[in-house]
Amino acid sequence: MKKYFTKIAGIALAAVLMAGTMGITSANVQAATATTQFSDVESTHWGASAITKGVSKGYVDGYMNGTFKPDASVTRAEFVKMVVSARGLEITPANGKWYTEYVDAASKADLYVSTDFNDSEVGWTKVMTREEMARVAARAIGETTKEDDKWMYLATKAGLIKGVGIGQIAPKGLTTRAQAIVVIERILSKNTGASLDFDKYAIGNAEIAWHGTNIFTVMPEMWVTPESDWKQAGKSSVEEMWNEKLMTITSKDGLYQGKLEALIAIDLADPNDPNLGLIAPMNTLKWFNNKPDVRNLMVKDQKNSYVLYFSGGTVFNKDTKKYNPSKNLQFRVDGFNSADANAHAKGVLNTTSYVFRNSLFDTPAVIIPKTGTVQQSDLVIRLQTPAGGSLFSESIPLRLKGIQ
Repeated sequence: MKKYFTKIAGIALAAVLMAGTMGITSANVQAATATTQFSDVESTHWGASAITKGVSKGYVDGYMNGTFKPDASVTRAEFVKMVVSARGLEITPANGKWYTEYVDAASKADLYVSTDFNDSEVGWTKVMTREEMARVAARAIGETTKEDDKWMYLATKAGLIKGVGIGQIAPKGLTTRAQAIVVIERILSKNTGASLDFDKYAIGNAEIAWHGTNIFTVMPEMWVTPESDWKQAGKSSVEEMWNEKLMTITSKDGLYQGKLEALIAIDLADPNDPNLGLIAPMNTLKWFNNKPDVRNLMVKDQKNSYVLYFSGGTVFNKDTKKYNPSKNLQFRVDGFNSADANAHAKGVLNTTSYVFRNSLFDTPAVIIPKTGTVQQSDLVIRLQTPAGGSLFSESIPLRLKGIQ
């Protein structure tokens, strides 16, 4: 799912605790600790407040020339050292590199495990990526997961990490000093019980990167189910009911295969939704009320709705006589039903409806109104082979009991 999130420009971390490796004496470090104003950090800088707090707490410092270098990159060792120091974890002096005792403390606190990357000088002196920072940050507030691609989701959902642009989580972006300090301050605040503000666009993109959909971030009030539903399935949350292993549909005879790369929810009421471009231009997009001759029902008039965009398509089709040659996926969304079919036929959007531009099924999407639907069956996302009869089969990435 990593190709569905966006690019980045770095993050940040500190480097006073590395004073010894920079040729700065401990006396100079202590003298500089009181300095909270830096020539390269204006009061309007997005990280100014966090930097001031970090310096005052003593886990980070500036340089002897009066700068902080907020955009300088941070290594894995520097970031771990800073987190360990900021949290006041016990340090046991150890032989070896300057960072050894901090790595030991991080390991004891489960902030780092050997499978993260090679525990060597080469590994620890590499610049830390945002994805790696998210992993340490999420662990620092007690989060756990066995899925490597879930850490960014956990960190953004907790408010520890925000995007570097609208919806841009930039997992491979490099960490900077300013960004690192901001994240560490959020860790400290979260661990005191404070509620953090969060970036919903970053969370949505991180959810896509994790398991191939953002429906639980963008439209959580729609995909609801009793807690017993996901607990009986051995899951820890409703989000885990989505099965990305079932995002591929293969025909029984092996001649057709389609793949859902990502199921992307778009909030039509949000003009800043970063995925609106997937259905642009909006002024030509229509929705289908089951009457082929009606072609004036416009999506742009249904702001109080979501669009589900099925990004993906045919992987291979070895028999276009058996299977529809369309490059789009065949899919269906169940559970958001109409209480009045006649009203829907007259142009009232009160159920899941296909979206099209020129001809039916030319756009891989459906529109679902936020209100006015009724649940008459399980909430289900289906991927289907484009053929009927004995050739038909389907894959179901999500099924919820919902609230019936």
